[in-house]
Amino acid sequence: MPRPLGDLEDAVMTRVWEWNRPVTVREVLEDLRRDRTIAYTTVMTVMDNLHQKGWLRREAEGRAYRYEAVSTRAAYSAALMNEAWSASDNPAAALVAFFGMMSPEQREALRDAMRVVQSTDPGASDGSNGR
Repeated sequence: MPRPLGDLEDAVMTRVWEWNRPVTVREVLEDLRRDRTIAYTTVMTVMDNLHQKGWLRREAEGRAYRYEAVSTRAAYSAALMNEAWSASDNPAAALVAFFGMMSPEQREALRDAMRVVQSTDPGASDGSNGR
């Protein structure tokens, strides 16, 4: 399970996920500079670290690299939620508390997600959960 991303890592990954294409350090730098003062070498180091951690893959292009995400933001969020839930000493109570924090829109999204999962689970209709 991956550790949560740091603030700058998250800012970089957000751009990579939103753009959904291979990106250069320069592109990320220019976009980050809209919100903050930051050095090229800082962004390069963060992107190299994200590559080393397995979040980004890269391909050489001349003297630079193009980076792209290894997985989606949705997969990252799901992994964080799973880790938090798995760490609980009472997973059922943790889920109840989590569901209680949800907005009506989030609960509806959860119901939609459960319908999708149940429709793709061959054992869901007979109550066996595929086991």
